[in-house]
Amino acid sequence: MHFESPIKRRKSRQIMVGDVAVGGDAPISVQSMTNTDTCDVNATVAQIQGLQDAGADIVRVSVPTLDAAEAFGEIRKAVTLPLVADIHFDYRIALRVADLGVDCLRINPGNIGREKRIAAVVEKARDLNIPIRIGVNAGSLEKDLQKKYGEPTPEAIVESALRHVDILDKMNFQDFKVSVKASDVFMAVAAYRKLATQIEQPLHLGITEAGGLRSGTVKSAVGLGMLLMDGIGDTLRVSLAADPIEEVKVGWDILKSLKLRAKGINFIACPSCSRQNFDVVATMNQLEERLDDIRTPMDVSVIGCVVNGPGEAKESDVGLAGGTPSHSIYIDGQADHKLGKDNLVDNLERIIRAKAEEKAEAEKDLIAKSV
Repeated sequence: MHFESPIKRRKSRQIMVGDVAVGGDAPISVQSMTNTDTCDVNATVAQIQGLQDAGADIVRVSVPTLDAAEAFGEIRKAVTLPLVADIHFDYRIALRVADLGVDCLRINPGNIGREKRIAAVVEKARDLNIPIRIGVNAGSLEKDLQKKYGEPTPEAIVESALRHVDILDKMNFQDFKVSVKASDVFMAVAAYRKLATQIEQPLHLGITEAGGLRSGTVKSAVGLGMLLMDGIGDTLRVSLAADPIEEVKVGWDILKSLKLRAKGINFIACPSCSRQNFDVVATMNQLEERLDDIRTPMDVSVIGCVVNGPGEAKESDVGLAGGTPSHSIYIDGQADHKLGKDNLVDNLERIIRAKAEEKAEAEKDLIAKSV
């Protein structure tokens, strides 16, 4: 039941965002963005650390003012994750955060003023080996493109992106990535597909303003899933009107479901029915909450009865198949022992943590032997 991912990724130029490679053969990275006041250094640092704990590879921070740029410098000193500064209009902010240690500049070259100002930012980025992210959004297209196309379209979005790309091309600056986001799934997918054939740079995926936790997760999974299945995408952000940590969790779940990356537990659980021999839903809710800190990739199946339980368990690192009077525990696909109904979640947590530790130690030994 376990197949290798059939996805063949688009070949793209690789750039470095801090110590995280984006593009080429690098793993698809997961991003999020802080929603604290950037000038509140302590709150922003705390949120970034929480995102790091949740598995974020890169975090974006809005820097709307020069005061925020100074705060960004303090934030940079306090965290280890690569940071992207989100900047609009004022080129001086880009120059300042570059000197303060930013790992990537999110700007649109066309909206920061005269060519001399654009050149100053590009030269600073070149001198300090800082990549740029061009970010185009269907909701903020240039007025002439709105007039030309009448409304946001994939063609309008891509034309806008290529304008910004052309500016960097003329300045012989190639270390950039591009996003062409829309809140409409079909528009975003069409724009990314079109752009993917026209540039070699990595693509940052996202369905912008996707919605709340449930609806935004669904829209993002559908849209990003379509693109990722095409092999398109080198880094992604799931944009949710929710706690940014949820963006990271959903991003990882999307990548895990397509077998593009693995981190933490991949739960296989039945939706439950009258055959269940324990409360599957309550058990899963508790396990997901308790085991959220595990980063070791592993499969855990939690099935309420013996119809599908043994089959799924045989494909898992740890499997539970509900039974009467006791449940069956499988380890590495083999029936291992029986488990009583009392303290079920406590016992499952203990078993899963032990297996995760075993797998982590085995991975360390493998790495040590290969060095």
